[in-house]
Amino acid sequence: MPVIPPARVRAWVGSVGLAVGLCGVMPASAQPAGAPPLPPEVEAALARAKLPRESLSVLVADAQGGARTPPRLAHRAQVPVNPASVMKLVTTYAALEQLGPAYTWSTPVFVEGTVQGGSLKGNVYIQGQGDPKLVVERLWLLMRRLQAQGIQVIVGDIVLDRSAFDVPEQDPGRFDGEPLRPYNASPDALLLNYKSSVMTFVPDAPAGLARIQYDPPLAGVQRPATVALAPPGADCGDWRGALRAELNDPLKVVFQGAYPAACGERVWPVAYPAPREFAARAVEGMWRELGGKLTGSVREGKVPAGLKPAFVSTSPALAEVVRDVNKYSNNVMAQHVFLTLARQKNGVATLDGARETLRQWWQARFADVDAPAPDNGAGLSRDARITAQALARMLQAAWASPVMPELVASLPIAGVDGTLRRSQSRSAAHLKTGSLRDVMAVAGYVHAQSGRRYVLVAIVNHPNANAARPVLDALTDWAAKD
Repeated sequence: MPVIPPARVRAWVGSVGLAVGLCGVMPASAQPAGAPPLPPEVEAALARAKLPRESLSVLVADAQGGARTPPRLAHRAQVPVNPASVMKLVTTYAALEQLGPAYTWSTPVFVEGTVQGGSLKGNVYIQGQGDPKLVVERLWLLMRRLQAQGIQVIVGDIVLDRSAFDVPEQDPGRFDGEPLRPYNASPDALLLNYKSSVMTFVPDAPAGLARIQYDPPLAGVQRPATVALAPPGADCGDWRGALRAELNDPLKVVFQGAYPAACGERVWPVAYPAPREFAARAVEGMWRELGGKLTGSVREGKVPAGLKPAFVSTSPALAEVVRDVNKYSNNVMAQHVFLTLARQKNGVATLDGARETLRQWWQARFADVDAPAPDNGAGLSRDARITAQALARMLQAAWASPVMPELVASLPIAGVDGTLRRSQSRSAAHLKTGSLRDVMAVAGYVHAQSGRRYVLVAIVNHPNANAARPVLDALTDWAAKD
């Protein structure tokens, strides 16, 4: 069965972190006496963007400095603001320190019953333990390993155990009314392919149609194999709109429009409209796609006590997961990392447990600055808060940490990759980005022309924050001029 190559998975994972939401605007705060003014180029960029100085919180400091080293630039640095996805820096650094870069997640598979002549008379149990990257190709491999146990027919059920996460059901549209956007996927102990399907459109001009590949296969869902091509000469433009897709029915996908041949091959990731059902449909769909038979159903349940796993699927290491989280701003992966902090400490993952675990870690490491309010740890939140000063202190500590290489390598490079691929900054910088409707932010490290390294934290909270990109680029370039 064709699978999505890792590069393609990474490409659409990036879209998961770009959210649109409403965030409250922070109140203004007086500039501390004696603090340096904003650089002229930054003031000019703010004016062009029609943003007041009070919308910006910024701190630039030597990466090897500390609490007693004066910053190069500080403006409203002690005001709690909404950082959007920049909050992922706190979650991922805490995880690298507490779990270690080589930490992995396990998904054990249990076989209950006897196997004879290719048939299992009993149940298969798949126990989710929070793996944030159990994507379609790894689900394919898991099913192949199950077949390697000598099983072609399951005369029983496939049981999905999701009890490792104690997280309330969430409405995927509650944040911004976009339930089919993959970035709104919620955590799940057995998270398969981010609860999303990937549709790949390949035009066939002689046949007058585009062929559609769906990954993963979903049992019981009707999905057309082709869609008509648009008339010759149609430009690519809004190709998704041109398809006139109807995607809200969990059992049927419909395209009433056409696909422009000028688009070539395109990929469209879509969150499944009934997220709680996704894992069961994906597991059964993949099992049957590989020629397996199932006489029972795929259902939820728990692994019987004392049953030993037949094999274990192991995730990529945390260092690789952190790279996906930060380079492409993957929200649900960030939440899994956050919840894992609680599961490692308490045996079960809850949001309150994750917040408390993070609070205790912060208090032990950075008692001299206010702790953040992480909410879900991903920044897809109207309630998350942190000060520029606190985040800068953490980044200074990270620069001196044994896990610094893993953290820095996970950050987008300005003008090169990840969420900063289209940045107009001319400077060498590794920066995490954050973007909500009323928030735009960057935080990370700028590599100055002098050879020094600086921590940069810049966060804009304002209804016109979407115009702030040139302001952040100006700050990055200013920091690099030392």
